[in-house]
Amino acid sequence: MTLSSDELQAAAKQHLWMHFTRMSSYNNGDIPVIVRGSGPYVYDDKGKRYLDGLAGLFVSMVGHGRTELAEAASKQASELAYFPLWSYAHPAAVQLASRLAELAPGDLNRVFFTTSGSEAVESAWKLAKAYFKRKGEPGRYKVLSREYAYHGTSMGALAVCGLSAIKHDFEPLPPGGIRVPNTNFYRAPEFVADNETKFGIWAADEIERAILREDAESVAAVFLEPVQNSGGCFTPPPGYFQRVREICDKYGVLLVSDEVICAFGRLGYYFGSERYGYVPDIITFAKGVTSGYSPLGGMIVRDELMEPFLQGNATFLHGITFAGHPVSSAVALANLDVFERDNLLGNVRANEDGFRSALDKLTDLPIVGNIRGAGYFYGIELVKDKNTKETFDDDESERLLRGFLSHALFDAGLVCRADDRGDPVIQLAPPLICTQEHFDEIEQILRSVLTEAWTKL
Repeated sequence: MTLSSDELQAAAKQHLWMHFTRMSSYNNGDIPVIVRGSGPYVYDDKGKRYLDGLAGLFVSMVGHGRTELAEAASKQASELAYFPLWSYAHPAAVQLASRLAELAPGDLNRVFFTTSGSEAVESAWKLAKAYFKRKGEPGRYKVLSREYAYHGTSMGALAVCGLSAIKHDFEPLPPGGIRVPNTNFYRAPEFVADNETKFGIWAADEIERAILREDAESVAAVFLEPVQNSGGCFTPPPGYFQRVREICDKYGVLLVSDEVICAFGRLGYYFGSERYGYVPDIITFAKGVTSGYSPLGGMIVRDELMEPFLQGNATFLHGITFAGHPVSSAVALANLDVFERDNLLGNVRANEDGFRSALDKLTDLPIVGNIRGAGYFYGIELVKDKNTKETFDDDESERLLRGFLSHALFDAGLVCRADDRGDPVIQLAPPLICTQEHFDEIEQILRSVLTEAWTKL
């Protein structure tokens, strides 16, 4: 049965609980209902077209409407729709694990599948604790992560997050989450604000100081994104990850590269750690591995972390019913085929400067303070005063982001994120198939809406 637009609205308002959504926002207005997609565009139930400038939710790498991925799902479902990885294997999961191991850096050769990024982060923390217990270091359980960093919504992953506002309703959380500075050079402390490399070494050394404050023998892992999402696309300064790797090795702490967003081409490489020249102990992934055509996540770990579980009756007592689902695994394999056939990594590397140049045009607007990011992943920080970098207070941010920008950008035909988890930013992460015409369209929409936003302050 096909519902009309009015029927969809009524049913959505009566039955659907949307995620991370202030539901009262739609008491007097329509809920956006997206019904189909094609390439970098999506269409609502009234036929209006929108440029998907956020790839859904950092997910739709190959774009919408790729029939080859849908066909791979259909073929797999007709052969084997489901079987668990609990003491069994199936070909799609085996082939995908092998392929991911080939793509991953260093000796990250073991793949543990999940269904989401939060589960991948949760799994990585559980593995770190279990690994150290089997290595005779049971006191290691703490994890370090950066201020404003987002790492997921399950209770363990939430404890790793550096966003206090999203935790309050769910506290107390599992103990052990420790915060260190992020790499937002635009807001660097004054004593390192004159040199990005110096700032990066200071930020990395703060990780060492935190390890020592907490007692090195109690710290299990450091969780870092190649480019930090929350706060608005904080890129790593030169030498930052190399220094972090040295620190982790010095104190026997695992380095987890949380690549739920940054993997699979977002930064022009299969893994963001490759772009920035470091080899982690664990990579967490999700989102782009299937381009959103079916849910899948996981972690890729070094051989060393698997070794304690290859002996005697040792077992990693952790599992997820739908992890490595046959249909999702088949879709991921087809997705990687598209990456290779269409040279999507090459497309990002060839066009990222054009994307940056288009966004840089917006720096003539008084509301645009800083543009930062890499690949097809950018944040635009909004300010009240460009000279002083003065930001907006809570009331101003509420009126600017939720009261105007979020709706105005969507109404103008652009899907993006207006976010104030930190200083107010607009985030962009378009599908990897985008080229200059799409970047120019993004710039034109942003220019128009941000110009209007300034007049409302």
